[in-house]
Amino acid sequence: MQCGRIGNMAHKAVGIDIGGTGIKGAIVDTATGELKSDRIKIATPEGGEPEAIADVVVQIMHKLGSVDSKEPVGVCFPAVVVKGRTLSAANVSKKWIGFEAEKLFEKKLGHDITFVNDADAAGYAESLFGAAKNNKGLVLMTTLGTGIGSAIIFNGVLVPNAELGHLEIDGVDYETKASYSAKERDNLDWNQWAERLQKYFDELVKLFHPDLIVVGGGVSKQYEDFLPLLKLDTKIVPATLRNNAGIMGAAKFASKK
Repeated sequence: MQCGRIGNMAHKAVGIDIGGTGIKGAIVDTATGELKSDRIKIATPEGGEPEAIADVVVQIMHKLGSVDSKEPVGVCFPAVVVKGRTLSAANVSKKWIGFEAEKLFEKKLGHDITFVNDADAAGYAESLFGAAKNNKGLVLMTTLGTGIGSAIIFNGVLVPNAELGHLEIDGVDYETKASYSAKERDNLDWNQWAERLQKYFDELVKLFHPDLIVVGGGVSKQYEDFLPLLKLDTKIVPATLRNNAGIMGAAKFASKK
């Protein structure tokens, strides 16, 4: 698919970021990562079922205005995505497991799309436009939220569908202990949560020896409360693109299809 024009300008694509609580979309300049429209956000339908979510994406596309049939459209989603099919589901309906997601969205939108994992989209955007820009080594992106999302980027190339939040540490799936939702559930202060994060990031460093770790998710806005508490040999920094990372990454993936 070629990158066409929106508003008679080149290097544009639409990015849609589907989350457990909200669905966001915007037009993106894929050369710079800059949003070229207002960011539209609509609440994720209760239950998070495929048809209902696809209908919300249609609403967002309408709000963004007319999109030519040749314009790239990227959609990112909290699931393992292989050849447009969702193999897991996080904070949405279990109907997504084994579901032909890309085909549903193409039918609803009447438009070719690119469907990718949300953490992959965010990590790819951070490597191009954000905290990992110009880093030519191994970068690990983690998103701390309801669970722990992750992305692996080496020399600017994404290794898709990394599920590093599900590492087993101390006999448990460790996102159940170190995610931001676990901090809230267990009523942990920053120091207590940092102890769990320390164990998690120590394991990542032991397994991958990355050059850089980027920490995203909504809590990254409060990075000064917990990142300085971590003692790692590897450099660890907050994400810089915040809530736009998934939109940017999805649009960039679509423009490269």
